[in-house]
Amino acid sequence: MTTKSSISVVIMTKNEAEDITACIESALWVNEIIILDCGSTDNTLEICKKYPLTIINTDWPGFGEQSNRALNIINSDWCLLIDADERISEKLKQEILITINNNPTHAAYKLPRLNSFMGKTLWYSLNPKSDLPIKLLRKGLVYFKYDVHPKPIVNGSIGKLTNYLLHYPFKNLTELLDKSNHYSSLAAAKLESMHVAPGITKTLLHASWIFVKIYFIKLGFLDGWPGFIIAFSNFEGTFYKYAKLMEKNYKS
Repeated sequence: MTTKSSISVVIMTKNEAEDITACIESALWVNEIIILDCGSTDNTLEICKKYPLTIINTDWPGFGEQSNRALNIINSDWCLLIDADERISEKLKQEILITINNNPTHAAYKLPRLNSFMGKTLWYSLNPKSDLPIKLLRKGLVYFKYDVHPKPIVNGSIGKLTNYLLHYPFKNLTELLDKSNHYSSLAAAKLESMHVAPGITKTLLHASWIFVKIYFIKLGFLDGWPGFIIAFSNFEGTFYKYAKLMEKNYKS
């Protein structure tokens, strides 16, 4: 008799009241849902308490360490790490269940992420063929190394699923700008630790290249106005990570 594999979903939260309901409801089919909350002050936790899940209050040590915590606390064979702004589609659910219950050969799996912004699906500027985060992880075979975005170190091979994890990364332009500011600060700190020497020419070239890459090479212009905004926000994020590093150097 074949024993079915178990799976846990871990959702990292802080003030996610607008998104958390839809996220949880897309995951109710799993064996265990764990909320890792780092200080929500809205009604995120009150919403979570309506569902059969476990809430763990924690600090925020960074993406990598928080992901490692998630892998250490689950009680299942597999862990699906998702954010509150992500949804597990029905087709992805079925593919995950088929995959983990049929002698999977991989230790982790990439999930194609289908992004939407301003009511439009972004097939080009945030192409799901290139937005492939490693989200489905076998317990005991993966750990995360710190970076601006966590990098999983996998003891084994990595597979790829075909159905989409739905992603709604920005509710509005204000949130997009806030995230761009936050990630550019993290990126600037990383560049500083690598002793990168910024300059005006390097800054402009890197920022311009990322805009050209997203808007023209990846055909982001086919996403219309949202595609232009995504390309331009990446220009700004790249520009400001170098500008923030130059600011630090001038102050020191």
